[in-house]
Amino acid sequence: MKPADFEFVSTMVRERSGLVLSADKTYLVESRLAPIARKDGFSSIDDLISAIRVRRDAKLIESVVDAMTTNETFFFRDKTPFDIFEQSILPELVARKRGGTIKVWCAAASTGQEPYSLAMIAEALGPKLGGSKLEILGTDISERCLEKAKAGIYTQFEVQRGLPVQMLLKHFKKEGDAWKIDDRLKTNIRYRTMNLLDDFRALGKFDVIFCRNVLIYFDMPTKKMVLERMAQQVEGPGYLLLGAAETVLGVTDSFKPVAGSRGLYVQDPSKMAAKVAA
Repeated sequence: MKPADFEFVSTMVRERSGLVLSADKTYLVESRLAPIARKDGFSSIDDLISAIRVRRDAKLIESVVDAMTTNETFFFRDKTPFDIFEQSILPELVARKRGGTIKVWCAAASTGQEPYSLAMIAEALGPKLGGSKLEILGTDISERCLEKAKAGIYTQFEVQRGLPVQMLLKHFKKEGDAWKIDDRLKTNIRYRTMNLLDDFRALGKFDVIFCRNVLIYFDMPTKKMVLERMAQQVEGPGYLLLGAAETVLGVTDSFKPVAGSRGLYVQDPSKMAAKVAA
């Protein structure tokens, strides 16, 4: 790939998704664009990029941006955030809500494993929720991934990643070579296409936001913008869970870390009040 073409693609992807592609990712860009070129009848990646430059075809551009995003996910990924959710966050919210609705936003839902993992936790707790209901919104920039999430159908490899066999047999039904999640777990989950560069206000307010393993792909100004917008969407004191390699420290003061809970942050009401007053 020519340097000018890499610069063109990386700029387009950054402007449309926030994802930063460093110069050492040329091989990655080439490997992900090659299937698109073949699928759309281009003889080479160069021809694909030339067509985008000339035609500015929205569907083609969407395919390229989608291909560049990382959709790595699996059930109960990293486990710790789910333990924190079950053992610390939910009990506090149940006591606070007193039978009300607990709203969770999975801001990079990908193919749905994270929202469904949370739904399994809520179902297992049952009466311990004290009548509270868990509502989950899963968003992602990739419509392709969200379609899979809505279907709730996974391969043998996908259900083996992080999902205990007891949960597999309880919540899934075998369909041919695949496994389909029980419809009851879909009841309180909805999915919506959302770019994290967009305005979040139409989504409403949440008690908990999961935004894990996304910010690592953004530059500092974009991280700050996303986190401060998210702080506006939580009902204080609201919770934010990030990936193990991510932090709010040095990025924003709208959230503060919770001691002893890796990856967990709470909205700082005093900071938010100051921002609103300003």
